[in-house]
Amino acid sequence: MIRVRQAVVVEGKYDKIRLSSFLDALILTTDGFAVFHDKEKLSLLRALAVSRGLILLTDSDPAGLQIRHYLRQAVREGEIVHVFVPEIHGREKRKDRDSAAGLLGVEGMSEEILTAAFAAAGVTAEKGDPDPDPVTKMDLYRDGFYGAPDAAAKRRSLCRVLGLPTGLNANLLPVVIADLYGREGYEDAKRKVLLDNPTGLPV
Repeated sequence: MIRVRQAVVVEGKYDKIRLSSFLDALILTTDGFAVFHDKEKLSLLRALAVSRGLILLTDSDPAGLQIRHYLRQAVREGEIVHVFVPEIHGREKRKDRDSAAGLLGVEGMSEEILTAAFAAAGVTAEKGDPDPDPVTKMDLYRDGFYGAPDAAAKRRSLCRVLGLPTGLNANLLPVVIADLYGREGYEDAKRKVLLDNPTGLPV
């Protein structure tokens, strides 16, 4: 596994699945062009660019380049690293027709090609000291933000308090909280949700 410090931004869920097989990183999707109109996700990407940096890894077709260019303009501060995959003609196995450009996307690239692309961009494995007290999914479970009947509503309230997209699930939320706010920030936000509003429901 390759562990990288930066958050990696790809276009779709199949790209994310492909990278997750060998990359230990926070991986986010743009859901194609949907990111153009998703203010919450853009806000999150801007925050991550400042806190840990972003790696943009889109397809090499015109659509992928358009998404890459848009994000480069939308995220003005922080670190952005561009990783490019080569233009290889072909079609992913799950598809029944070629893409408009006739090129393989990120999901169709081999691990060797993707690893080489990261290396060419100067992205290397990180071995930094781990956070001694990271926020985890178990914290969400213990505090009622995961696994409880009203957990989804409470997570949305927690996200609102922290200024995060309300659609973050229980797997991604602790990673983002740990990175942007740490243990202290989580405990403060939790107190506002659970003590000021015990139900966790929007008020």
